[in-house]
Amino acid sequence: MPEPTKKDETPNAQPEESIAPESNGVLPLPEISLQISPPPEAVAEAEPVETEGKEPEPVEPVPVEVVVAKEPEPVENGSTDPEPVAVGVKEQVEPEVKEEAPCSPPPPAPPRPAEMEKAEPVIVVTTPPPPPPADKDDDAAASTPSPTPPAEDANSLKKLSIELPHDNVPLSAMGRKDSVWSLGEGQLPEDLDKPIDTPPLSTLLIEKPQGGSITVGEDITFVAKVEAKDLLRKPTIKWFKGKWMDLASKTGKHLQLKETFDRFTKIHTFEMHIIKAKDNYAGNYRCEVTYKDKFDSCAFDLEVKEVEQMSQNVDIRSAFKRREPKQEEAPDVDVWEILKSARPDEYEKIAFNYGITDLRGLLKRLKKTKKEEKKSEAFAKKLDPAYQVDKGGKIRFVVDLADPTVELKWYKNGQEIRPTPKYIFEHKGTQRIMIVNNCVLNDDAAYSVSAGDEKCTTELFVKELPVKIVKDIEAVKTTVNERIELECEVSEEGAQVKWMKNGVEVPTGVRSRYRVKSEGTKHWLIIDDASKDDTGTYSLMATGGNTEARVQVDLKPLKILQDLQNVTVMLGQPLKLHCEINPGNVPGRWYRNGQLIQPNDRINILHRAKNHRLEIESSSIHDSGDYTFVPEGYTQSLCAKIHVIDPPKVHLDSLNVPDNTVVIVAGTKLRLEIPISGEPAPRVVWMKGERVILDSGNRVRAETFADQTCFTIEVTEREDTGNYKIVLQNEAGEDTGSVRVKVVDIPDPPEAPLVPAVGGDWCSMTWDPPLYDGGSPILGYFIERKKKQSSRWMRLNFDLNKEATFEPKKMIEGVPYEVRVFAVNAIGVSKPSEPSKAFVPLAVTSEPTMLVVDDVTDTTVTMKWRPPETIGAAGLDGYLVEYCVEGTDDWIVANKGLTEKTKYTITGLPPESKILVRVRAINAAGASTPRTLQHSILVKEVIEPPKIRIPRHLKQTCIRRVGEAVNLVVPFMGKPRPKVSWLKEGNAIDPTHVSIRNTECDSIIFIRKADRNHSGKYEMTVKVENHEDTAIIDIQIVDLPGPPQYVKIEEVWGENVALDWTPPKDNGNAPITGYTIQKADKKTMEWYTCVEHYHRTCITISELVVGNEYYFRIYSENMCGLSECATQTKDSALIVKEGMNLKNPEYTDHDFKEPPKFTQPLINTFAIAGYNATLNCSVRANPRPKVIWMKNKIAIIDDPRYRMFSNQGVCSLEIRKPNPYDGGTYSCKAINDLGEAQVECKLEVKGGFTFYELMQRGVPLHLIDKYMNEAKNVEAEK
Repeated sequence: MPEPTKKDETPNAQPEESIAPESNGVLPLPEISLQISPPPEAVAEAEPVETEGKEPEPVEPVPVEVVVAKEPEPVENGSTDPEPVAVGVKEQVEPEVKEEAPCSPPPPAPPRPAEMEKAEPVIVVTTPPPPPPADKDDDAAASTPSPTPPAEDANSLKKLSIELPHDNVPLSAMGRKDSVWSLGEGQLPEDLDKPIDTPPLSTLLIEKPQGGSITVGEDITFVAKVEAKDLLRKPTIKWFKGKWMDLASKTGKHLQLKETFDRFTKIHTFEMHIIKAKDNYAGNYRCEVTYKDKFDSCAFDLEVKEVEQMSQNVDIRSAFKRREPKQEEAPDVDVWEILKSARPDEYEKIAFNYGITDLRGLLKRLKKTKKEEKKSEAFAKKLDPAYQVDKGGKIRFVVDLADPTVELKWYKNGQEIRPTPKYIFEHKGTQRIMIVNNCVLNDDAAYSVSAGDEKCTTELFVKELPVKIVKDIEAVKTTVNERIELECEVSEEGAQVKWMKNGVEVPTGVRSRYRVKSEGTKHWLIIDDASKDDTGTYSLMATGGNTEARVQVDLKPLKILQDLQNVTVMLGQPLKLHCEINPGNVPGRWYRNGQLIQPNDRINILHRAKNHRLEIESSSIHDSGDYTFVPEGYTQSLCAKIHVIDPPKVHLDSLNVPDNTVVIVAGTKLRLEIPISGEPAPRVVWMKGERVILDSGNRVRAETFADQTCFTIEVTEREDTGNYKIVLQNEAGEDTGSVRVKVVDIPDPPEAPLVPAVGGDWCSMTWDPPLYDGGSPILGYFIERKKKQSSRWMRLNFDLNKEATFEPKKMIEGVPYEVRVFAVNAIGVSKPSEPSKAFVPLAVTSEPTMLVVDDVTDTTVTMKWRPPETIGAAGLDGYLVEYCVEGTDDWIVANKGLTEKTKYTITGLPPESKILVRVRAINAAGASTPRTLQHSILVKEVIEPPKIRIPRHLKQTCIRRVGEAVNLVVPFMGKPRPKVSWLKEGNAIDPTHVSIRNTECDSIIFIRKADRNHSGKYEMTVKVENHEDTAIIDIQIVDLPGPPQYVKIEEVWGENVALDWTPPKDNGNAPITGYTIQKADKKTMEWYTCVEHYHRTCITISELVVGNEYYFRIYSENMCGLSECATQTKDSALIVKEGMNLKNPEYTDHDFKEPPKFTQPLINTFAIAGYNATLNCSVRANPRPKVIWMKNKIAIIDDPRYRMFSNQGVCSLEIRKPNPYDGGTYSCKAINDLGEAQVECKLEVKGGFTFYELMQRGVPLHLIDKYMNEAKNVEAEK
């Protein structure tokens, strides 16, 4: 909570909250007191003579001057104050403009009621005494003390009061925006004049929190109540201290907020508890209630008193101060100067330190005086900052001009003032005076005067005199429903007053029972229709006093003119109760069996004059009972009994089934609970046909309760289906009802299914519906199958099959199966039917494939084909070959019996005739679809040119080791049978060394034990009449190489030996692939290998042991291995010790760079479809070349069907499982910085694929068509 400063003490050691005797104990409104030093003459004139029973005479208003820590200035009569007065800010309460008593303190103030303590904080400019020692919770005031003048001194200080505007002040008095301020969030001065939007006001609070007064350390609770009858949800309430400090964020040890709701009275109660209050908790508080577009607020004050030590009116500290010697005066503090030089965010801290409570008002004035005053050239003396005058008085504004000739203009709120009887202008030398006569509240404004370009401003405060009570309220005693009129007269017309009841302000809104009227100085409070609640103490509060009187409202004696009568009524008929009492305007309440009756759509409660009626539009059973009418405020009551009778009735609609038919599944429990009604309770009988169902049955029984009858079948059976009758009887009548029970069950199983047709992996099955559908239509069927040897059934359909036929699929061919059926209705699934007879799925094979013509003579045609792709479990029994002459449709079976071979020769054909041929595959399931040759065959022998088909491995050199066997098979084609001849190097082959065997389609060359003499090129010639074809096969027989011819030690230096040698004479009929160099110490002659697979003929052996003597030997190596012996150096190499210098000869580096050159080109190759093919070549280049493979001049990049290798200059391209489309021209290009080289070859892929295989490989259709056409052309050429 905020911590405002504590209240200061007056210079005369009087309590700050003293109340004058003429105030009648009523706390006046707070005000701003400005202490000034009037001229001695004014003081002498203003001293009143106090007499008993009389009030002091009004004092002539004196211009107000604020002294702010600077040298004193002359007042309007030219005199000066005896001493400067410091500025202090505090809360002070003054009843009216009065002179302070100099001789003795005022009499003790009477206790004040809590509702009178709504005092507002005020700003007081005074001269406080030196501050006493402060407690730990107190903040020292920042004002400068001044000595207390003697009581008899004519220059004693005069205290004037200016009331602050408040919500209850007339609108005419609210020219300024001053308001109560408490410490909270800071606000800049320029933001103070901005308008504040407030929601529209409405009356929500039925009980407002009242102000109170407590001492330090006590607890206090403020209560606000809101009626929620017209509210749909809880209203929002906020508690504030000052203008904007929300107390919801300050809850804790000393502040608690509580909310409760009474469901019966529908009243929200909001409480604010202040626990162990401190002196800085005092101030103005506000409670705001908001609900949608409604708004209500209430302000109240809290006064926190200090604990008195001695007497109530004696300030012991002030008494001690008077007896103490005069202390050294503290330096004056100019709060205005501090505020002017401070930043906006320091305003709150300054206000807290110096006890400023109305910082908002000071900031407004500071905004106008914010600019630093410069030395005036036009004014010798400016206007004072503020002036005060009583309402109806006059005020003088005086300025002293430095130049009397300057034109002077006066302004009020920025509007120029013209001379009128109200405004009088005077000139006295250099002084310019403006007198305002008969001041009213509208004159409370900002005034300014301009002299040339300069301007000075001031502010006038018009104080409204307190309103006094002239005529008190008189006590009233009356009865209910009478008119009450309370009258009071005050001292001033149009005065603002408050009517209170028991200390709470009387609501005077539109919906209020109270009316307030005023005429001149008289005020009335009128209650047109008095009630007992209007009893209480009523008071009227004015600014100058209050008056109160007691109002007593009693009840009139009750007379019963017509009592209530007992009534008997039929159920559903209207019910009326009537009574008459006097007085007629007394309300009352109706009760049924002690419970309060509230009006609703069915019950209507009427009150007209003396008549009270209770009307029920349609009576029910619950309306029976004892009825009581109780007049409000009386102990008497009227009673009657109501009896409602009702004939019995069966409520079958509660079953919520069509035609009152209950469907139940057999084997489950049936329980029907049917509501019944009737007053008194009827007797219930259940019957099925002529049989009465008793409540003591075991499986079937009927029970009756107060509001229902229950029919139960523990386990339902098909025989329980039928109509059940209910009979109800009581003294008011009889009623019957009928309920049909239908027991449904699963259907019977269907008959065993039949399997009329069987395929390779399917069959078709049919069955008849079951004879009994279980009382519910058949929705479909489930089908299951199993292998005959198995016991595991498998469901074939998960969606119901509506028809009585089904076609199972995905069966294993050749395996016997059985099938069965389940019937399904709304109740469930029937038992399975009997299994069908076992059946075996079998299928014919697919058609034979690759049907081609193998041979044609003048009378025969030989056909060959391949087996079907799909044979099936029935196997393949054989083939049936048929032919027909072109132009006829008569197919003739060529083979009388089935042939198991895939080749057959049709004989007995007429020469030069054309026939069509087809082949069928036959098994146990029947004949397959035929494979027909697409073109006709001419029965005539055709000469086929010979063609040698060299295998792929024979297109390159055939290498064999000495002693191995050579067996080469070279196929060829041609008709009639070609003649085959062999030559070696152009000479005939000796049959004793090489054996040759020829057949109709190939030739075999065989060498049992190969020798190096068998190496060479063998030429094969195939001839048919004038046509021939040749092929060359290169055979190379290799052996181990000989040792190098000569090995010598070229040079020895350090730990190194340089060797040189010449290649061997005999390379073993194969290139030398490398050399193996070995060394041996002369001492041991144990040989150790230094280097293997070395390609050059010179080498330097390093890392030899110093001091040893070495011999060296070298082996040759080719593809067959190392030579059988090695060549050794004749001399040895001695590794000399250190200290011996070796003169190194000069060498010229050899340039090994050369452009790419293929040492082995690519060779045209034939490949078999589906088998990997490899293209090889070798290239030599330095630096290492980049190798690029191309197909049909297109580079092969990132193709998974190709793999490329390059090792020691040997380049290889592997084609993985080629097909006919992989044939073409392949190129290998080698590129380095010195140039490039390229070789190429042709690759032909033999063999092919079926249309199905090509589709599986993802070959496009246009390529498949192209391939099939090429295959046809090749066959046609053959």
